[in-house]
Amino acid sequence: MSFTPVNSRMVRAQIGPGQRMFSQRGAMLAYQGDVSFTPNIQGGQGGIGSMIGRRIANEATPLMTVEGSGTVLFGHGGHHVHVVDLTGDTLYVEADRLLAFDGTLQQGTMFMGSQGGVMGMVRGQVTGQGLFTTTLKGQGAVAVMAHGGVIELPITPQRPVHVDPQAYVAHRGDVRNKLSTALGWRDMVGRGSGEAFQLELSGQGTVYVQASEEKL
Repeated sequence: MSFTPVNSRMVRAQIGPGQRMFSQRGAMLAYQGDVSFTPNIQGGQGGIGSMIGRRIANEATPLMTVEGSGTVLFGHGGHHVHVVDLTGDTLYVEADRLLAFDGTLQQGTMFMGSQGGVMGMVRGQVTGQGLFTTTLKGQGAVAVMAHGGVIELPITPQRPVHVDPQAYVAHRGDVRNKLSTALGWRDMVGRGSGEAFQLELSGQGTVYVQASEEKL
């Protein structure tokens, strides 16, 4: 199962008997066929543990289970939609960026501090994003939302990537993150320019960056 772009803000998914998808509530725009939409109370493939972790972080994004036979159009709030195809690897994505994903993917929750240490925890406090990030692993497709479209930036051991935390959408691969600061004396007194905080991603993988620093 995959997603076919209709335009930059909508995707189409074909679902058949025995298949299942999850979507953010309110993301269904239209459908054809015999398709059902039911509230999901178990946090997808991750089960109740994943749901509890996200609620502790105040990051629970309500999901719908999509089943049946037919075609469904997904979109939300006029945001741009980007499709990520997973081939057995793991996608780390902010919960509120998820539009829809294949039901075969295993959903989990990662505490940001486990990757970035204390800085990972600080990131959540400073940027307003949760301390927990949703993980999706396996073979399948994920549709994520962003402001102004998404660009994929490669991360290599020789070339880490620095991202404005508000522009971060997701990443995949063997990647570590930490919050770095460019805060200097001039910034403290309201002078000078530049971003005060940057999310540094190092290792081997890909980071998905949106074209705007606005929150969804």
